[in-house]
Amino acid sequence: MAERKPIESWLTDMDGVLVHEGIPIPGADAFVKKLRESGKPFLVLTNNSIYTPRDLHARLARIGLDVPVQNIWTSALATAQFLDDQRPGGTAYVIGEAGLTTALHDIGYVLTDSEPDYVVLGETRTYSFEALTKAIRLINAGARFIATNPDETGPSAEGALPATGSVAALITKATGREPYFVGKPNPLMMRAGLNAIGAHSEGSAMIGDRMDTDILAGLEAGMRTYLVLTGLTRPEEVDRYPFRPSHVVDSIADLADLI
Repeated sequence: MAERKPIESWLTDMDGVLVHEGIPIPGADAFVKKLRESGKPFLVLTNNSIYTPRDLHARLARIGLDVPVQNIWTSALATAQFLDDQRPGGTAYVIGEAGLTTALHDIGYVLTDSEPDYVVLGETRTYSFEALTKAIRLINAGARFIATNPDETGPSAEGALPATGSVAALITKATGREPYFVGKPNPLMMRAGLNAIGAHSEGSAMIGDRMDTDILAGLEAGMRTYLVLTGLTRPEEVDRYPFRPSHVVDSIADLADLI
């Protein structure tokens, strides 16, 4: 087997890798600092579509992680790029927050509930029964169904919250139509991110805390994969999957020396 190229660019998940419940994971600040000083292309990724990159930059800065806006890649941005490629200048009925609506506005989409090309579902703190009913009726009338990511739950201080995947399942049950999920584990999100920073999968690595999204997406995009054990996947769960990460490490602190 041919020896792989050195890692020249890095993609890393945010929650569970750099941050846990709003607190930086030990070593995350040093890792980000070393990445920035190296000059290597990198992206911090999140399947969460609520926040804009500017929002996330500010939230990370408040806890001591200095990630430039241009180095943040969200499922909302990936979804907007996908729609721009598929149907430029289209229309969409959106259930989501500023991260998603801003991304769609920025590519020139018109947000409407009158015969839209797409129904686009993302995270929101307040899923409205009225909005879901409208989405179901528009899909039944012929709108194409897109969802930013398949995550079924999200974290909160009080416990799990229903996320995009759970709400998408409700809409699917009511319409018989499955959405196209853009975010992880769809390798489309990773490839679009690599293109955004001018990187190639052969010389890139993906760091994540979830086997079923981060590692699977990195694997399918052709990257080396590093699983950290500071998030959702426990050590004993790794062997239950039919695929494996390239490496398993305790935390992001173990990877700074590889940059």
